[in-house]
Amino acid sequence: MKKGYKVIRVITVAPVLALIMAGLVAGSCKDVFPSSWHLAYSIFFLGVLPLLAYPLQKYIPAYKDKGREGQRNLAIIFAVAGFAMGCVMSFAFPASDGMRVIFLEYVCGALAVLVFNKGFHVRLSGHACGALAPVALFLYFGLYGAAAVGTALAVLVFVASIETKRHTFFQLIGGGLVPLISIAVIGLFF
Repeated sequence: MKKGYKVIRVITVAPVLALIMAGLVAGSCKDVFPSSWHLAYSIFFLGVLPLLAYPLQKYIPAYKDKGREGQRNLAIIFAVAGFAMGCVMSFAFPASDGMRVIFLEYVCGALAVLVFNKGFHVRLSGHACGALAPVALFLYFGLYGAAAVGTALAVLVFVASIETKRHTFFQLIGGGLVPLISIAVIGLFF
């Protein structure tokens, strides 16, 4: 069973769930991604660029011999960079408010996890944040069925994280609260 929990953790990394979220939102809310170009750069910055951290770790000298911790740190850097670049593009060029909300949600989540983990040395689960970010966005866009499925998936992520001893319950709760609080604040402006 432990191997199954590891598989759950691998296939539910934040960029993969962000790609699924973008696809579901694009299919259900036609006005969020005004063109295929908007959807393409969203897919790149939310999913593809952050996922590149995993295969590129072995080629980046500062991270290649750091094992899982190096992989985790590099993944955070790539995620923050991708989310931030996508957010800048969504504000610098014409985009929908929905796209801006998506990128702000991911930027706020990634920065909060980074600041708490590195700045305050309070470990929040980035995995929990990444699992609940799509749920928060589904709720924002009124996709309640997708939010329910996403919540069930997040519960699996929590169980897998505890069973594999990657996070404590409180680290998961802390990380999970980040996107929910972020979307509540972002929703006040959009």
